[in-house]
Amino acid sequence: MRRAWRLDTLRKEKQFAQEAIMATQDELKKQAAAQAVAMVRPNTVLGVGTGSTVAFFIDLLGARNQQTPLNLKAIVTTSNRSKEQLEQNGFTVSELADIDQVDLCIDGADRVDHHLDGIKGGGGALTLEKNVAINAKHNVWIVDQSKVVDRLGGFPLPVEVLPVSCEQNFRRFEAQGLQPAYRLKADGSRYVTHYGNYIIDLHVDPLPIPAGLAAMLDSTVGVVEHGLFLGMTDEVLIATESKIEHWTRR
Repeated sequence: MRRAWRLDTLRKEKQFAQEAIMATQDELKKQAAAQAVAMVRPNTVLGVGTGSTVAFFIDLLGARNQQTPLNLKAIVTTSNRSKEQLEQNGFTVSELADIDQVDLCIDGADRVDHHLDGIKGGGGALTLEKNVAINAKHNVWIVDQSKVVDRLGGFPLPVEVLPVSCEQNFRRFEAQGLQPAYRLKADGSRYVTHYGNYIIDLHVDPLPIPAGLAAMLDSTVGVVEHGLFLGMTDEVLIATESKIEHWTRR
């Protein structure tokens, strides 16, 4: 009886400790998001990505806009989830095709290294994310410390492929030792992107020569886009256990 009570106490203590860590982490994410909100200038075109830290950014941006209207020329986003949240905060979201260029894009990342290169697309929106990023004058990622790695890896690399040649692409990736797997939905069917394509996740870890892999994927017929974002972001705000780290591209 005493042993059972002790185990229950230890479980509760562990749960409380985990909740405290999460609360602290959320607070740091909010601080990183607040720094990103301060970068937004009135009368500009803003790009907004997705992720847990970006969700804090959207709410804080909405609060700032209510206090002092930003009068943004336009705002575009990379996911339906962020679109809904932005609209709930009073913003009108435009399509990327309807604007000329994004002045500032705030987004998350699934992994980022010390060169400010990253892996994105865990949510399946890599093609739109890259299109927004490449058409932005300035890109900023806001992430938590768990996303930072010494070498890109530790997260499947998404590759969006056309259904018409997906099997040929899959076999090619398999022969190259890239450990491909189709991304599946909860019901076991293949995940379909916003553009009607499939995603093949490459599970090789760490990634072998990211720049070379990116070049190979870029030249592969049937590949629509991949989740390697190399040389595309200018700054990264990282919520660590004790502070916000600010990295800039040299």
